[in-house]
Amino acid sequence: QVQLVESGGGLVQAGGSLRLSCAASGRTFRTSSIGWFRQAPGKERDFVSVITWGGGTYYADSVKGRFTTSRDNGKNTVYLQMMNLKPEDTAVYYCAVYLGGGYYYTANYKSWGQGTQVTVSS
Repeated sequence: QVQLVESGGGLVQAGGSLRLSCAASGRTFRTSSIGWFRQAPGKERDFVSVITWGGGTYYADSVKGRFTTSRDNGKNTVYLQMMNLKPEDTAVYYCAVYLGGGYYYTANYKSWGQGTQVTVSS
């Protein structure tokens, strides 16, 4: 069973960058695909990106070209590098273990972390 903890959030000006980390415990991390989601106040939790156990990546259109997800299996960590941040990127960011099926659906993930707040000021 994989447990996940997010970190790295904070306050940044528009155009700035942040790198989020998703640290995992558990023996199955290396064979787990990990997704990133975000949830703004009053809105649903939206898909951001996923990285497969083999290193393949997929992104939501809203972040494509600005965000990059990567993994370091030696450190049991997945990263989300966010560049050219916009105020509309403000949200709590979560990582979770992908179970299969469509990437966009929260029901296809488990073992959610507690989230980390990202605030982008204009």
